[in-house]
Amino acid sequence: MANITAADVMKLRKMTSAGMMDCKKALVEADGDFQKAADIIREKGKLVAAKRADRETSEGAVKTRIQDGKAILVCLGCETDFVSRNEDFQNLAEAVADVAIANMPADVEALKACTLPDGTTVEKAIEIQTGKSGEKTVIAYYDKVEAPFVAEYVHKLNGKLGALVGLNKEVPADLAKGLVMQVASMNPVAISPEDCPKEVVDNEFKVAVEKTKEELVKKAVDAALTKAGINPAHVDSEDHIASNISKGWLTEEQGAQAREIIKTVGEAKAASLPEQMVNNIANGRVQKFFKEQTLLNQEYQMGDGKTSVKDVLAAADPTAKVVAFKRFSLND
Repeated sequence: MANITAADVMKLRKMTSAGMMDCKKALVEADGDFQKAADIIREKGKLVAAKRADRETSEGAVKTRIQDGKAILVCLGCETDFVSRNEDFQNLAEAVADVAIANMPADVEALKACTLPDGTTVEKAIEIQTGKSGEKTVIAYYDKVEAPFVAEYVHKLNGKLGALVGLNKEVPADLAKGLVMQVASMNPVAISPEDCPKEVVDNEFKVAVEKTKEELVKKAVDAALTKAGINPAHVDSEDHIASNISKGWLTEEQGAQAREIIKTVGEAKAASLPEQMVNNIANGRVQKFFKEQTLLNQEYQMGDGKTSVKDVLAAADPTAKVVAFKRFSLND
C-alpha cells in the first residue's frame, strides 16, 4: 500500500477541489495513483447525483455577466441553503458564469460542455461538487441577451433572483436600474402584447371566456334564488346546502328548491349566452392581462405607481426601446 502523505492529499485537492477526507480516501483506494483517485472522486459525484436525481434544487446562486453588448444569466442550483453559501459552491457558480460569458453557449447542454480554466468541463466540475457536498447540484437556469446596452440585477440578500434587460441604446443609470428591477419584481411574460406567445394569449382568452360564462350564469342563478327568498350564499355548494339544513338555516323544501333553481336556471342561462357579448368581456379581461403582465404596459414600480413603463421610457428617451429581458428566481 502506498504511503499517503498530507502533501499528496493537498495535491489531489488542488486537482479536484474535493474535501480533504474524500481526497485521502480516494488516494488510499487508488493506492496512490492520482489520476485514478481523481476518477474515483468524479465517479462518487456521479453516484451521488444518480441517487439524488429526484431531489428538488430550490437553493443556489444566481450570477450575471455583461461584456461587450453580451450578457448571461445563470443559476447553479443545489438542495440546501447551507451548501449554497459554501465558498466552494459560490466559487463554482462564479466560474460557470465566467465561462458562460466567454463562450456564450447556445443552451445548458452546450454550457456543460464548456471547459473551465483548469481544463475540467463544467459538467465534470458539477459532478465533483455533487460528490463533495453530497447534494444534487445542477445548472438550474441559463440564458443570454445580446443588445447594445444591457442592465443587470441580482438580489443582494439571498442571491436567488436575477434579471437582465437589453435595450437598443444606453439609458440613464437610474432608469436602467429601474427597468431591470421592474422585471425582477413584476415578472412580466413579454415586453409588449405583440411579443406575447400566441399560446399564452390563446390560453388567457380561453380562461377569460370560461370565467365570463361562469360569472354570467351565477349572476342569473343568484337573482333567481334571491327572488325565491333564498340567500345565494347559503346554497353555493351541495355541502353548504346540507350543512345549512342541519343548522336550521334552510328547510328541506328550500334546499330542494335551491337545487332545482341552480340546475334549471343555470342550464337555461348557459344555453342562451350571447357569444359576442361573452367574447367582448373576455377580450377586456385579456387587455387587463396585458396591462398587468407585459413589461411596457405595467405600472412603473420605481415611479409614482401610476405611470406605465412605456411612458417612463419614452419620457426619458423617445428612441430608447427594450429589445429583450431574462429573469430567473429559485423562489418561483
